[in-house]
Amino acid sequence: MRVFSAADAVSPAIQRTRDLLFRPFKWSTFLKLGLVAILTEGLGSNVHTGGGNSKPSIHIPGSSWPFHFEPYMIAIAVAAVLLAMILGLLISYLITRLRFAFFHCLIHNTREIRPGWEIYREQATRFFWLNVGVGLGFLAVVMAIALPFISGFVKLAHETHQGVPFDWGLLLSLILPLIPILILLALAGVLSDLILRDWMLPHYALDDASAGEAWSEVWNNIMAEKKQFLVYVLLRIVLPFIASICVVMILAIPGLAVLGAIAALEYGLHSAFADATGAAAVVGVLLQVFFGLVAFGFTLLASICLGGPLSTGVREYALVFYGGRYPALGNIMYPPPPPPPAFQGTPGIA
Repeated sequence: MRVFSAADAVSPAIQRTRDLLFRPFKWSTFLKLGLVAILTEGLGSNVHTGGGNSKPSIHIPGSSWPFHFEPYMIAIAVAAVLLAMILGLLISYLITRLRFAFFHCLIHNTREIRPGWEIYREQATRFFWLNVGVGLGFLAVVMAIALPFISGFVKLAHETHQGVPFDWGLLLSLILPLIPILILLALAGVLSDLILRDWMLPHYALDDASAGEAWSEVWNNIMAEKKQFLVYVLLRIVLPFIASICVVMILAIPGLAVLGAIAALEYGLHSAFADATGAAAVVGVLLQVFFGLVAFGFTLLASICLGGPLSTGVREYALVFYGGRYPALGNIMYPPPPPPPAFQGTPGIA
C-alpha cells in the first residue's frame, strides 16, 4: 500500500467512505452503517433541610450547616451509583465490540456487522479492559490535580457562608491556574483516545497484540515519522471540528423550522386538551406522544444522514493514514496486485 502523508490521506478516505456507504446505495444499509459509525465515534444531589429536623443526619465537619440524609436515601444513592457504573461499563464494552466490528467493515469494505462482531471478540474484550485501565489512571491524575483546588473552593464557600466578605482574589487565584490545566487535560484525553483507537486498535485486531506490543509498534512508527504524525494529530482534531460546524450550519435552518413547527403543534395540542377528561384526555396525550416521537425520529434521521458519513470518514482517514505504516493493515485495505504470470517462450522451430 502507498504511504500517504497526513494531508494526502484525506482524499482516499473520502473515496473509501463514498464506496462503502453509497456504491451501491441502499437506505437500510446506509442507516445501519451510519448509526454504527455515530455510536462508535461518538454516544446525586445534597438535600439541605432546616436545623430543627430531628431525623438522622450527616454533618460535614467544619461547615456551618448540616446536610440531612434519610438512611433509605443513602442506600438508594449508593445502589444508583453502582447500577450506573455497571450499566456504563456494559455499554462501553458493547461499544468497544461494535468498534471492532465496524473496523472489520471498513478495512474489508464490507457492509456486514456480524462477522467482525464475532471474529474480534477476545481482542475487543482485552482492548476494553485496556481502556478501563487508562481511564482509571487518567481519573486518578485528574483527582490528584483537583485536590488543592477543591480545598480552596471549600474554604471560600465556608468563609462566605459565615458572613466573611467574598474574597475575589482567592477566587481568581483558583480559577486562573485551572484554565491551562483544563486545556492540557482535555488535550491529553483527546490524544490518549486517538492513540488507542487510531493506532493501537489495529494491532489488537490484526496481530492479537498485547498492550505493550501494540504501543511498541506505534511508538516506533511515531519515532520514524514524527512530523507526519504531528500533522496527522492536528488534522485529526481540526477537520472533524470544521466538518461538525458545517453540519450544524446545514441543519440549523431546516431543523429549527421543523422542530419549531412540531413544538407549536405540541403546544396547541396541550392547550386544546388541557381541560379534557376521560377519553378526550387520553387522545390528547397520545397525540402529543405521537408528534414527540415524530420529532425524535426526524432528529435521529438527520443525525444519521449527516453524522454517519462524517464519522465514517474520520475512521477511514485514520485507517488510510496508519495503513501505509502498518503493512498488515494496508495490505488488507489495498491488496497488492497479483504477480504477473511467468513468461513462457515460444518453442523453437526445428
